[in-house]
Amino acid sequence: MVRDLKYTISNIGMGWVGILGSSRGLVRTTLPLPSAQEAKQQLGDRVNYATRAPHLFEDLVERLSSYFKGQRVSFPDELDPSPATVFQRQVWDITRLIPYAETRSYSWVAEQLGKEGAVRAVGRALGQNPLPIIIPCHRVVEKDGSLGGYSGGVEIKKELLRLEASKII
Repeated sequence: MVRDLKYTISNIGMGWVGILGSSRGLVRTTLPLPSAQEAKQQLGDRVNYATRAPHLFEDLVERLSSYFKGQRVSFPDELDPSPATVFQRQVWDITRLIPYAETRSYSWVAEQLGKEGAVRAVGRALGQNPLPIIIPCHRVVEKDGSLGGYSGGVEIKKELLRLEASKII
């Protein structure tokens, strides 16, 4: 239901992040952006029907801020991927299992699904990920170790992997 949508836009020090959620869980998040307006726009049209509720997302904002400061953080949050296909949800669920500072290949994700020939479909599903960092699609790379694509841009993907690799304990 549209009326149960809540959102916040917060400055986490590296930029502004937007978070949109429903009573079922997180719907969409953004990577840090230069302005609050850009973060709100990145949340999509559904934010226009949402109520601003920063208190609901304080913990997540703190964890995102810590993550971007290089701290190891977990994101066990409930998700509401209701507009997603079953396949996308399966891909995202597998991707959430990839440990911090580790990578897996697109073909590994396809194998986990029992669909070895679906490597390109896995890439497309990851390209539609509405919850960057929460669903760590930046940890999925090509079989040969090259980065592949990333909705936030390959340079951001490289930076996220570098950030995580520098904090291995």
